This record gives sequence, structure tokens and C-alpha cells, in this order.
Amino acid sequence: MIQDFVNKHFYSFFIASLIFCVLLYNVIGFKSADELLGLLLLVFYIFFVSRCKTWPFNKAFFITIGCFAFYTAYSFYIKSNTPAGILTDLIIQMKPYLAFFAVYQMMPRFSENQKKLLKIFCLIVWILLVPIGIYSLANPLIFKALMEHPTNYAASAVCLSLVYLFCSKYTTRDKFIFVLMLSIGLFSGRSKFYGFFVLATCFVFYFNDVSRIGLNFKTIIISILILLGICWVAKEKLELYFIQTLTGEEKDLLARFVLYSTSINIFTDYFPFGSGLASFATHASGLYYSDIYTKYGLDGVWGLTRGGWYFVADTYYPSLAQFGIVGVCLFILFWIYLFQKSFVFLNKTNIIQYFVIFVLSAGFLFIENVADASFTSNRGFFIMMFLGVLLSTQKAKYQELVAEQNEKE
Repeated sequence: MIQDFVNKHFYSFFIASLIFCVLLYNVIGFKSADELLGLLLLVFYIFFVSRCKTWPFNKAFFITIGCFAFYTAYSFYIKSNTPAGILTDLIIQMKPYLAFFAVYQMMPRFSENQKKLLKIFCLIVWILLVPIGIYSLANPLIFKALMEHPTNYAASAVCLSLVYLFCSKYTTRDKFIFVLMLSIGLFSGRSKFYGFFVLATCFVFYFNDVSRIGLNFKTIIISILILLGICWVAKEKLELYFIQTLTGEEKDLLARFVLYSTSINIFTDYFPFGSGLASFATHASGLYYSDIYTKYGLDGVWGLTRGGWYFVADTYYPSLAQFGIVGVCLFILFWIYLFQKSFVFLNKTNIIQYFVIFVLSAGFLFIENVADASFTSNRGFFIMMFLGVLLSTQKAKYQELVAEQNEKE
């Protein structure tokens, strides 16, 4: 049976993705691991669909493919970059959507024994990460030596703790272990992680019952307080990116600042469909150096020059200027679609665990994207796959409840 095949082999694929797209991605230096695993996932997905009698396709995935087909044609029409640059960016931009929709469609299920083994794996790796964090108090350069950047250490803590919580029974003890596992990310000293830690800690303990998930005065106040807490712990970076004028003392921050400010001009000048693929704030726009940087005078900014585009893809939200206002609306609609699906399954099953983990996983991406292109990165590939697992698990739980009710009748 095709579903048994998926359940058996996707589990190994999931662990491989956690190892090579998150934990060891920067250690081994194989920067194409997420593209390779994305290709394998695509082959896996095509095989799954071909073996199903009805050849099922998710309508939202069809719409997503249609949107990218339009933007590809549009990019070629306006000549936003070279054909190689446009196609390279298309692959990178499509990767997170493929990761989610392929997994959501295949609906892999982890057995209790598989979850138990995955929990043990997460705990063992977490124990290995603890000494690194402690040693960083004496020598912060340990992160650069072992994991290239503190952000990668924090991301490893986040992914391990989220996977642990998913595989747990979601007891109070499990929640405390989750927060403990997550807390080692504080050693990274990253403001973004501080914000996520506040979100995760508050959300996992306060929203512990379905009755607390709803639009009422108390929930709104609590949500506002959590948001204020996130903003407060990350206020220095928020001021740097959105309020203060940079002096150029921190060159990487200057690059991000001008990417944000210039994206506003691009939204206006290339209304409504944007400047096209591989044109701005993406890896492909630097690799196949885009004329946009010269047009807006960014080719002289440190990290954005033709010979040194180190920080071109150092943030995600400015890259939405490639897709214009229409693209921003489509991006928002995509996330509304995901949240609506998760919320509907929550109401039908009354299982709070997967909804909370879904919100935290999505929240991690939203926060990271402020100063990192996480959505289209190796970490984004894994998180989007994980979101597919979460939503498909919610859907499967709902189907089980329906089947049980039908048997009783």
C-alpha cells in the first residue's frame, strides 16, 4: 500500500533533512543539501501521486504553481535578469512551497515507536549542543568555528525542541522539557531568538486549552502583551532596521537597512507585479548580478557590490518586491490558508498540541525573516516540511474521529 510506503520512508527522509538541512548544514559545508533533498522530495511526491488511483493534487498547490508560472513568464518578458538567473531564483523561491504541499499531500504518519526514537535522538543531540553554548560564554567565537554563525546554533535548538514537542504526549512535563531545550538558544545572543523564546514560552503554557484559542477580550490582551514582549526583547534590531538611520559602523546592518528602504521604492516603481525573479534581495540576484542594484545606487553599498554581494540575501521580506503588491497579497493569502486549515482541524478535533506547534513553527519563520532569508533557506525547507507534517497529522486525526463516529452509527 502506497501510504505504508510513505510512512516508512518519509520518516528516514525527515530525519535526514533535520540532520543535513539544520544540524550539520554549516558544519559539513555542503550548501546544496536542501536543493538535493528538495529534488528527492519532488521525486518522492511524483511517485506517490502516480501510484494513487485518483492521481490527487492539492488545488492550492496548483494555484501556487500557476502563480509562479506567471511570474516566470513576466520575468522573462521584462528581462529582470538572465535566463539562468530567473530559473535559479524560481527553484529557490518554489522550494518552501514544494516542501509544504508535497508533505501535506502525502500525509506521512509517524508510529509511536518512531516518535519515541525521534525524541531520544533530539535529546541526545541537544545534550551535545549544551557544552557548546556554555563554552560560548567564555569564547563566543566557538559558534563561528563549529557552526559558522550563532544563528545556526539557535536554529538547531528551535528545530530540535519543536520536533521533541511534536513527538511528545504534550504533558506539562513535556512542555517544561521543551522550554529547557529551547533555552540553550539564548547562548546565541540573537535578538530574534529572544523574541521567539518569549513567544514560545508564553504560547505553550497559556494557550493550553482549546477554549483559550478564540477572539475574545482576554485572548486579545494576552496576545498584545506577548507581541509587546517580543518587540521589547528585539527592540534594538527593530530600531536599527525600521526607525534609526544607520551610520555605517555595522556594515551588514547597513546592507539590510538599504534593502528594506529600497524595496519600498521598487514596490512603487514596478507596480503591481514587482521587478521580477532574480532582480532584488535574493541569492540569484547577486550571483547573476541584477541591474536593479545599479539603478538604485546600491552597487556601492558594502555587501551589495558586484564583487562582494555577501548580504544581498541576508533578509527575506525585501525580496517580496520582486513580486510586487500582488505578490505580497498572494504571500499573505498563502499563510491565511495554512492558518485557516490548522484552525479548522483544531475545532474539529479539539487537539491543541499540533495547532500550538504549528503557530510556533510559523512564528519562528516570521521572526527569522526580518533579518534572514529563512523562508527560502535550508532551515526554511525543513520548517515548511514540518508544517506539512503538522497539518497532515491534524487532518489524519480528524479523519480518524469521523471514521469512529461512522462506526458507532
